[in-house]
Amino acid sequence: MGTVIVLAEKPSVGREIARVLGCRQQGEGYIEGNGYVVTWAVGHLVGLAQPQEMNPVWKSWELSVLPMLPREWAVSVLPKTKEQFEIVKRLLNSGETDGVICATDAGREGELIFWNIYEAAGCVKPVRRLWISSLTEEAIREGFGKLRPSSDFESLAAAARGRARADWLVGLNLTRASTPRGGG
Repeated sequence: MGTVIVLAEKPSVGREIARVLGCRQQGEGYIEGNGYVVTWAVGHLVGLAQPQEMNPVWKSWELSVLPMLPREWAVSVLPKTKEQFEIVKRLLNSGETDGVICATDAGREGELIFWNIYEAAGCVKPVRRLWISSLTEEAIREGFGKLRPSSDFESLAAAARGRARADWLVGLNLTRASTPRGGG
């Protein structure tokens, strides 16, 4: 039997989950024990790519390239969290990993954080969802006793993606359209 990776949104949450699961062996960016490896994001490790990463033409802030409407939505690893992303990616794709538990915050943003990381890591391991709103020992134990299939949260993940893409479209296009050009 292999290892189950538990991906929390924040280090403090990861440490609390690890404590409750009896994980005691500290690694760089994770804690393991009892068949689990608990790791964490540091908020967002991965986000929507910048315009020029999706289309080189969009590097120019000229009105003639607007609107920027991606045909495909790319994500990129954030430079300031690249080191932790690489740790999470290695753990997710390890040959010893049998499955993954999404333990990011219960809500739309937590879903987005998890799925951006999971997909950017190229992971294909099965996913279950820990859905808790409290970090008490009782809540964590009860949540692990009631893990749900990730498919139960597909619509929430889709809503999160939709909101992020809408923010990107409106924010970046309006910013570029309203930014003064020239030396005036």
